[in-house]
Formats: sequence, structure tokens, C-alpha cells
Amino acid sequence: MDYDVVDASISPTGRLDILSKSEVSQLLDTSHGGLYQIFRRCSLAVLNSGGFLDDGQELMQRYKSFEISLVQNERGIRLALKGAPAVAFVDGQIIRGINEHLFAVLRDIIYVSNEIVANPRFDLQSPEGVTDAVFHILRNANILGPVTRPNLVVCWGGHSISREEYDYTKVVGYEMGLRGLDICTGCGPGAMKGPMKGAAIGHAKQRISGGRYLGITEPGIIAAESPNPIVNDLVIMPDIEKRLEAFVRTGHAIVVFPGGAGTAEEILYLLGILLHPDNAEIPYPLIFTGPARSAEYFERIHQFIGKTLGPTAQARYEIIVADPERVARRAVAGIQRVRDFRKGREDAYYFNWLLKIAPEFQKPFAPTHENMRSLELHRDQVPHHLAANLRRAFSGIVAGNVKEAGIRAVEQHGLFEIRGDAAIMEPMDELLKSFVAQHRMKLAGKEYVPCYRVVR
Repeated sequence: MDYDVVDASISPTGRLDILSKSEVSQLLDTSHGGLYQIFRRCSLAVLNSGGFLDDGQELMQRYKSFEISLVQNERGIRLALKGAPAVAFVDGQIIRGINEHLFAVLRDIIYVSNEIVANPRFDLQSPEGVTDAVFHILRNANILGPVTRPNLVVCWGGHSISREEYDYTKVVGYEMGLRGLDICTGCGPGAMKGPMKGAAIGHAKQRISGGRYLGITEPGIIAAESPNPIVNDLVIMPDIEKRLEAFVRTGHAIVVFPGGAGTAEEILYLLGILLHPDNAEIPYPLIFTGPARSAEYFERIHQFIGKTLGPTAQARYEIIVADPERVARRAVAGIQRVRDFRKGREDAYYFNWLLKIAPEFQKPFAPTHENMRSLELHRDQVPHHLAANLRRAFSGIVAGNVKEAGIRAVEQHGLFEIRGDAAIMEPMDELLKSFVAQHRMKLAGKEYVPCYRVVR
């Protein structure tokens, strides 16, 4: 099938308008190991904003002739696009928001490569070094700055949810926007777009002109979750672990909407951090919410957490069903506690330095078949270590579902095997089956075919 495409040359709208010759050379390197392939994949995802495709491999196949290159002259740089998705253009002109997102991709990929990975100053093998790198990536993207009061709510949830659930996320976002709260999400559609859309209306009613709609993504997932048009600050972190750390370091509260394996991964990541003894006294508002029909989803999640991580983990969140106004009020009250806590300890409002994040939550997990089989899923470990391994299991399932490399690995080597103690495997299997039964593991327009097999 042929798809409408456009050739174009565009100028930057952000503050990145000059590059060194070596930076241009890196991005013009079309070899397998060069930056170009990452840049091309992320740029295509941005250009696909508004499309209804959530399969990274299919997106690359659909626009396999797409090319993007840099044109540098004395006056700055331009991007030359060939075979770009027509949905990114109106009357032959690229949509301004998509233009901004394209140059955000360019900014972050160059910065991470030159100033983080190639910089001996950052020890990416130490927890402090990773956190420092996350801080500098966010600061370079102009995400961090003096904050007069904490007000950023991170919203997690599925990119392919029901219309009723999507509408609910908008109402929650609206109630938060009316109370002056800003929104941060994974930048995609569904539960990532809804809260931003609702907050934008709430901000407009309150005549708040500087509302922030922050989207944080990473190269492996961006093709399946193209940035939605409401995002006015986009940052591409180098991997899922640094993306997750960016969420919890910058956010002041987290609201979780219904989702699938990816949402479970995010929940386990945060709970694992909060279960660390060093974080026991740190306030971090965490709310699970959805419409009345989503009550079973959260009950399943709650049961799974109880059976695997125990009541201490369950005590770190609250579940609010079908009450958007209460969600917003609880978020405001929780953020006030965060403000008082950080003020009392002279910690920054814009970056949660006090939060202890152990190495097992920072080390990038490669979801290979061997690594998935080798996960330590048993009770003979402290709860935050178990949470880290459960998070990795769900991360592998996400990779097999929507990430290009994961999809190819499953096609070549068969299903991922997840092994462990029956006390862990049984509730995990029950949770995953409930996701499938509720169509939370189904890609848009497709019947879900599992990429994993639970071995008890």
C-alpha cells in the first residue's frame, strides 16, 4: 500500500541552530553503528504524530524510503526530509509543533552522544553518575529551572485505552489544570494525551498562559508512542531506565491511569524505589485512578502487588475510582507535603535529589531471551530487589509487544520465557491474562499474540 509522503526542507524553531562539523558528520554517518539510525527512527516517529500506528517495526517498514539529512551553511542548519509522512504537513508547510519536536530530537541525540556518553566526567556505572547524567540531559533541554512552587504531576497509563477511559483522563487533567497543576507524561496518545488535553482547558479557564505539558520518551518506545501535539516540551532520554528516573526526579506526584504491561512496569519501578529503606520517610503522592469500569483493573493490580511485594508496598498508593475532582484535590494536598518536606531539608523543587535510586533500577536491561530466562523472580530477596526484577520482566514484554528490536528477537528466537517461584509466577500469570482478557495487550486493529510464556 502507498502512503502519502512529502519532501521538504525545514529550519529550526528552537535554540539549536548551529552544529560543529564533527556533529554533522556523526549524523550523516548512515552506517549501522552511527547516530543516524537513531536520529532517523526518532524523527520518523515525531513526523507520525497524529497517526494511528503503534508498532515501531511496521512504522519503519511503511516509510522505509524515508530519509532525513542535515544541510549546514554559514547561517545555521536545515533538515532535508524525503518521503516524510504527509500528516506532519498542512498546505505544504510542516506543523510548527512537529518542527519543534524534530529539533528537540536532534538536540538530545547529539547532546547525549557528545556530552554524556563520550564524556569521562560522567561515570555511568555509578548511581550518582547516572543521576548526574539525567540531570544534565534535562537541564540541557531547558526542562529544569527555578520553581516557585512544586506543581508537576506525572501521568502514566496505556497508549491504547478505551474511549471511556480516555475521556476520564481528560476530566482528571481538567481538574488538575483548574488547580494550576502542570502535566508530564510519556508524550504519546491515550492516557498520555488525555491529561494534557484536559489540563490545557483548565489552564485556559484560569488564564494560565505558561502551562507546561512535558513529554519524556526514549528511542526504543517513541515509534510506538509518537509525541502528541499538546506536548510543548519534549525530551528524549537515552534508554528506558533514564526515562523512568527523569519522571520520578522531576515529578511532584504521580497519577496512574489504566494501561497494560508498560504501566505495570512503571508502577513496579516507582514502588521498588519507594520500598528502599532510605526512602521510607520521603513523601511521594501516588494515585491509581480510572472510571467505574476500570475498578477491576486496579483491583487486579492491587492483588498482584499484595501477593508479590506485600502490604508495605500497597500502603504507598491510594486507589480512587470515578472521582476526578478528588484525584486533583489529593494530588494538590500530596504536593503540599512534598513542598514542606523539601523546604525543610533545603532540597530543590525542580529535581528530587534526596530520592535514593539503587543501581538495579538504573542499569539498562537488555530484553534478550537469555536475560528474560535469568531473571530472579523469587521471594528470597528484599522487596525492592524483587520489584526491580519484576520491572525488568514487564519491560521485556513491552519490548516484545511494540519495540522494533524486541519484535524481531521474538520473530527470530520464539517467545520470551519468564521463570520463577510459583508464589511469584502464579499472580504474575493471572495479571497478564487479565490484561489480555481486558484487551489491554491488544495493539490497535490487531488481535494480541503473546510474546512471552510464563513457566512456573
